[in-house]
Amino acid sequence: MSAGFTIDGRAIGPGAPPYLIAELSGNHKGELARALAMIDAAADAGADAVKLQTYTADTITLKSDAPEFTIRGGLWDGRTLHDLYQEASTPWDWHGALFEHARQRAITIFSSPFDPSAVDLLERLNAPAYKIASFEITDLPLIRYAAKTGKPLIISTGMASEREIADAVEAARSAGAGGIVLLRCVSGYPAPAHDYHLAALADMTARFGVPAGLSDHTLDDVTAIAATALGAVVIEKHFTLARADGGPHAAFALEPPEFARRARAVRDAHAALGKPVYGAKASEAGNLQFRRSLYFTRDLPAGHVVGEGDVRSVRPGHGLAPKHLDAVLGRRLARPVRHAQPAAWDAFEGGGG
Repeated sequence: MSAGFTIDGRAIGPGAPPYLIAELSGNHKGELARALAMIDAAADAGADAVKLQTYTADTITLKSDAPEFTIRGGLWDGRTLHDLYQEASTPWDWHGALFEHARQRAITIFSSPFDPSAVDLLERLNAPAYKIASFEITDLPLIRYAAKTGKPLIISTGMASEREIADAVEAARSAGAGGIVLLRCVSGYPAPAHDYHLAALADMTARFGVPAGLSDHTLDDVTAIAATALGAVVIEKHFTLARADGGPHAAFALEPPEFARRARAVRDAHAALGKPVYGAKASEAGNLQFRRSLYFTRDLPAGHVVGEGDVRSVRPGHGLAPKHLDAVLGRRLARPVRHAQPAAWDAFEGGGG
């Protein structure tokens, strides 16, 4: 697998906690003040980064009401692509203020560019990485253009075939991307958990030689936690101040308290994975005394030959380990012992150990 890399100084790759991205998308509802407040809320909720989408309606589609330019079914039924993207876009003249505000809040900010002019804008703002959206994974010229910056690329794979993913990875590599992550994604809004087939995370890493993560369109934390347990290095989720306020992607976005809960759950899941270590952990040390050990069950004189019932394996753990029971049966006592006294080698003639 290719080596890990960093985004804005933060390690991305195996061993590092998942990189948590709050996707702002069009949930700012066309209000700059709301977009700035979303950055604050994401930072407070524990996101590592906020992500924008950089396009205009005219750079992503054509203005047409022809059937193929009109959405049928789902959240945006009946709307033309141009109309939807006009509403959902983040104005380009906001980008400078958004980048500056994020940096003041010490949260990383980058974006999904949808054409070369968007990459040019983001380069002027010194974006530390680029996200390639699922619907753009087949746009190899765009991938190469973004990769030529030498920045890391995070590529969503919703709907993509194995061949299409391989082509995207090769395009990014050959053009000089400063790192690649593939995100397991289901391009449904919202998406059912059973469509994610998270077993593909390890397969993508093995097959394409890059770390894998999750772009999550489900409505709870289960998929993100499971992905973390399977080694996801990035977790991305749409974000909103309040679903009730509406917005083009609000229905499947997390509110700030929910994102904070998600951040804690994912980081706890990663911490729980740990390393293959054995023995008492720090939190267990105080309970070692309550393990079983050998204790005398009655007062016995010196010279007594210990028989069945004279010594038992009980809690607590201050005596000989239970594995020594057969070794002490039939032994003669070197000194008197009392009821509830822990058995020790020096209680027996000839000692032991």
